[in-house]
Amino acid sequence: MKEYRPRYVGTVTKYVFVESPDMTPSDLAIRAYEISLGVMIKETCFGLQITGNQEEVHQIVARLREFDPAHIFVKDRGFPPGDPRRCRANLGGARPGYYGHEFEISLIRYVSKGIEELPGRAPDQAVHPPRAAGLARLDAKKLQKIIESQES
Repeated sequence: MKEYRPRYVGTVTKYVFVESPDMTPSDLAIRAYEISLGVMIKETCFGLQITGNQEEVHQIVARLREFDPAHIFVKDRGFPPGDPRRCRANLGGARPGYYGHEFEISLIRYVSKGIEELPGRAPDQAVHPPRAAGLARLDAKKLQKIIESQES
């Protein structure tokens, strides 16, 4: 008897959230279809869901983020589309995790604002907070003693 192997085995799915004054999920979808490389693209109310070979999905996501880097966010989907362990067709109602997306999309405008306010720098540069004038670093052993003295 032949073993059933779902089509999504060996693929990844990324969610692409867009919260932009200049781009809608439809705009992003059109651009994604233009560069799709044969991956599955699904437009959603919050952006896109992209499923395919890991390398191809990564390339598409990287190109999409170039359009509006401060307003396009990406995250992994834990289970592939249609997975019987999580599919809403099997469970009824909204897909588990959807309400988390709804909450996240309400917050990303604040993240976008913070990104826009950052001074220009290369993404790989480390950001070190400025040292307060005249303050030395707190020794780890001294900190441990302070904590232990508060516990008693």
